[in-house]
Amino acid sequence: MNFEGLDPGLAEFSPAMHSALDPVLDAHLNPSLLQNVELDPEGVALEALPVQESVHIMEGVYSELHSVVAEVGVPVSVSHFDLHEEMLWVGSHGGHATSFFGPALERYSSFQVNGSDDIRQIQSLENGVLFLTKNNLKYMARGGLIIFDYLLEESEDMHSLLLTDSSTLLVGGLQNHILEIDLNTVQETQKYAVETPGVTIMRQTNRFFFCGHTSGKISLRDLRTFKVENEFDAFTGSLSDFDVHGNLLAACGFSSRLTGLACDRFLKVYDLRMMRAITPLQVHVDPAFLRFIPTYTSRLAIISQSGQCQFCEPTGLANPADIFHVNPVGPLLMTFDVSASKQALAFGDSEGCVHLWTDSPEPTFNPYSRETEFALPCLVDSLPPLDWSQDLLPLSLIPVPLTTDTLLSDWPAANSAPAPRRAPPVDAEILRTMKKVGFIGYAPNPRTRLRNQIPYRLKESDNEFDNFSQVTESPIGREEEPHLHMVSKKYRKVTIKYSKLGLEDFDFKHYNKTLFAGLEPHIPNAYCNCMVQVLYFLEPVRCLIQNHLCQKEFCLACELGFLFHMLDLSRGDPCQGSNFLRAFRTIPEASALGLILADSDEASGKGNLARLIQRWNRFILTQLHQDMQELEVPQAYRGAGNSSFCSSGDSVIGQLFSCEMENCSLCRCGSETVRASSTLLFTLSYPEDKTGKNYDFAQVLKRSICLEQNTQAWCDNCEKYQPTIQTRNIRHLPDILVINCEVNSSKEADFWRMQAEVAFKMAVKKHGGEMKNKEFALTDRKDLGSPEGLLLCPSIEELKNVWLPFSIRMKMTKNKGLDVCNWTDGDEVQWGPARAEEEHGVFVYDLMASVVHILDSRTGGSLVAHIKVGETYHQRKEGVTHQQWYLFNDFLIEPIDKHEAVQFDMNWKVPAILYYVKRNLNSRYNLNIKNPIEASVLMAEASLARKQRKAHTTFIPLMLNEMPQVGDLVGLDAEFVTLNEEEAELRSDGTKSTIKPSQMSVARITCVRGQGPNEGIPFIDDYISTQEQVVDYLTQYSGIKPGDLDAKISSKHLTTLKSTYLKLRFLIDIGVKFVGHGLQKDFRVINLMVPKDQVLDTVYLFHMPRKRMISLRFLAWYFLDLKIQGETHDSIEDARTALQLYRKYLELSKNGTEPESFHKVLKGLYEKGRKMDWKVPEPESQTSPKNAAVFSSVLAL
Repeated sequence: MNFEGLDPGLAEFSPAMHSALDPVLDAHLNPSLLQNVELDPEGVALEALPVQESVHIMEGVYSELHSVVAEVGVPVSVSHFDLHEEMLWVGSHGGHATSFFGPALERYSSFQVNGSDDIRQIQSLENGVLFLTKNNLKYMARGGLIIFDYLLEESEDMHSLLLTDSSTLLVGGLQNHILEIDLNTVQETQKYAVETPGVTIMRQTNRFFFCGHTSGKISLRDLRTFKVENEFDAFTGSLSDFDVHGNLLAACGFSSRLTGLACDRFLKVYDLRMMRAITPLQVHVDPAFLRFIPTYTSRLAIISQSGQCQFCEPTGLANPADIFHVNPVGPLLMTFDVSASKQALAFGDSEGCVHLWTDSPEPTFNPYSRETEFALPCLVDSLPPLDWSQDLLPLSLIPVPLTTDTLLSDWPAANSAPAPRRAPPVDAEILRTMKKVGFIGYAPNPRTRLRNQIPYRLKESDNEFDNFSQVTESPIGREEEPHLHMVSKKYRKVTIKYSKLGLEDFDFKHYNKTLFAGLEPHIPNAYCNCMVQVLYFLEPVRCLIQNHLCQKEFCLACELGFLFHMLDLSRGDPCQGSNFLRAFRTIPEASALGLILADSDEASGKGNLARLIQRWNRFILTQLHQDMQELEVPQAYRGAGNSSFCSSGDSVIGQLFSCEMENCSLCRCGSETVRASSTLLFTLSYPEDKTGKNYDFAQVLKRSICLEQNTQAWCDNCEKYQPTIQTRNIRHLPDILVINCEVNSSKEADFWRMQAEVAFKMAVKKHGGEMKNKEFALTDRKDLGSPEGLLLCPSIEELKNVWLPFSIRMKMTKNKGLDVCNWTDGDEVQWGPARAEEEHGVFVYDLMASVVHILDSRTGGSLVAHIKVGETYHQRKEGVTHQQWYLFNDFLIEPIDKHEAVQFDMNWKVPAILYYVKRNLNSRYNLNIKNPIEASVLMAEASLARKQRKAHTTFIPLMLNEMPQVGDLVGLDAEFVTLNEEEAELRSDGTKSTIKPSQMSVARITCVRGQGPNEGIPFIDDYISTQEQVVDYLTQYSGIKPGDLDAKISSKHLTTLKSTYLKLRFLIDIGVKFVGHGLQKDFRVINLMVPKDQVLDTVYLFHMPRKRMISLRFLAWYFLDLKIQGETHDSIEDARTALQLYRKYLELSKNGTEPESFHKVLKGLYEKGRKMDWKVPEPESQTSPKNAAVFSSVLAL
């Protein structure tokens, strides 16, 4: 508030006047105020002073509820209702701050903010309160502790502050600038010049910043640039107060008279839609403060300094009957504030008294306040009396002050000498991989310890440490869901938070700081994201799948190859498998196996994800085998089962995953039948043993591979079904061993848990007492008496919940038997390198990936993968050669310690799928990728539509001499239809929150020539046939009508999505540059990853930072004098216009060599757009301001 023109006596007030206050009653105070109140000898009140008892409150009418004294005789300078807790803050002219809790105004805290200056504004934040004085900004906790103290220049005279968002603050005053301060870094980030100095009041809406000046003016400023958009000259003298609500701005102030400044009884009211003043509002009090109180209507509360308060409508007439009186203790009211709930009003007067007026007996200050934390009661006063006659009485019960003198109980210096803890030895893995440059060594972080933390345990019992115990970030729900503390944050289900900009402002880099690409989870049936990543990081699978291409419309191998190509191109940005999952949903076998989840089941987590992903694993290997088998051998046999094939060697998937077996069936009559078969994966079969016997994982795996069971089977000799013994012998081992764990019940989970406990005890016993500490000196490890002593000794945490080995050794015996055993790196010392034994039928398999099911009842659970990323991937992405384990949780990717991949706490982390690969697998296969997409995809093709005729053709295919080259321009535009509507919810504050975005599908893709004699003529104009139900054709924006995508009745050039996708992929791979408007969304929906240097988007070419994006229609009118998109959109017209705009951009910017001159053009564009509200005028109303040269007319089609 501006105090010019008020009581002159206030200007003479000095903050030091109460420092030596005599213990006598001030002449201005009401004698009844200090009844039953004692003043200390220095004259300062010991606690808040109640002025009067509570009165009866009539519901809906404001009446005084309580009054208290904040500081006797010191005027209140500012009052503020806390926005987070039920508290009222009061600042005084003496620089003292006091807070009161609840409607009873119980004193909560009181502390000195500044020793000399008055407090001019208070702003509450989530963790504390901001106090503004003349040249100081102080952030303090609600209890009085200083969080930061920011000193401004001594020449500054600050009066107002405005919190623009949770971390940015504007501070203004009598100088000619406004400061922007970042509350996170506590630094000045911007200084905005102000044409009219003296900003004493600041407000904000969703359209403008409002600045009130001492000269009586109110300026409206842009939210992004802070430039003046409009200015109201409200009063000739000075501005007292103003407020904004909806489309109205009301202000009160002083007018210049012959005798000086006089309070103006006319409130100035402005309509922010028309930006002009409306009829002034005459009131019956001298207005000093005003606030909108929009409960049922847009009421205004007008307050005078003498204590009169009047309510009225801003566009009506003021009624004298609506006036009530506040009885201030002092002569003047100094401050006024309204609570967020509009149920309470606070007044502060010149004698330090605070008055609370409410419209209900039990008001609340905020609609949703959090619980206030109170200080613990002092226990010193409640101590029991001490009996000195007791010899055993502990003297520690006596509270003593802090002293630097020697105490009788102090230990002698000889017994209390400090003994620093010895630094732990450097990890041997760091020493092994370290490279020295000069005297500095560099080594990759082995991630065996937490960052900046050293384990320090005093007791032996501390060895029983749970590696996964974590406390949730929020205390909410800890009692209802005690399991949450076990689930590490990185393993929890991740979701995308959508804003009005969609995904553009979502920070994916926060979840993925690597250069590998995550996968987005919001697409239906995206539960398989983790398995897609596992297949991608198998180098032979990645290369062989990308070399595959067939004519089948919905081929999972083709779509997976396209998705792998996107993952290759990405540099850390997430991809989405929408086209792959679309093809997946069309396959009948997937639906028959129950792999297609409904949206409701996927969101609620009703399906058993562990069983689902294991079925999906079997299905995808089978389907990829069949797809690639059909391409290589068209007449190949397709078995009825999901895992058996006649000849698995017919496809590369069969060569990688297939295990050839002999199934022997022995009848009790002695007849034996042998059949050859193959399988792509194995399922673990657990022994029926409840005695707690120790089983190696290798034993269980051998039992599962060489399965023996008794079943009823047909015997040709007996000619009937007989009990038979079925056994399985291995003839050929696969290169990649895939295992479904089948932990689908508590029985299997208990088996894993029991075996992990037994393995943990044996490991601790094996290493003896040396396992107590996490780290060992390298010299100690050599004394373990075994070859393993030469290796790193694992810690207690790394051995807990571990039963799975990192490597297994398999050997084919001469009698068709199979030996399986766990293998450690130390075994190479005893048995020799694994590769040397392969010649004798011995193979070593290393764990490459483990897929786990995360149990979390709050989110329905999720699936994540631990993947060992090989050297070739790091070489391509980061230019380094090493191997590293990563956690893949949809778009969250994080490096992990390798032991996390085999640690399974069955309470929340259940194994589902394991992938073991033969050592040196990559050397067995040709890993070169040959792009299978040829230029023939751009040639003419037949339409799927039965009614299409040549007369309806809208494009001319490319000729051989027109084949695009590197750097050629191609105009592109796409139109879309909606398959699923957006799912959103309305918050309590009226804002919309997007839960799930609408699912779009591409319906039309157009590419036009960007150079040559036929420039501007389309060579692709494909309508995309879809088998999925369309809920909205978006005809107004896409030009697509019902029936255009139906092959039976469409007259358009109808193709499959795969056919058009191949054309765009060929253009991307050849290196053309795409020109269009809003291409980022187009490529996202089409499911393409395009390098940034191949995209020329006119949205960004004609865009100024921190300004709005401009539509193609407005740009075409402004620069090209073209009227496009009249009734509907046409992709040919849009693509051609984008090309012309790009040519215009090159002309205006001199091929990008004169950015300053082009900046002036953009400035004129934005000024024109604001004046016309970004709307293109009708043909007869106004012509374009630019008579731009347009391209020569193109050939009529």
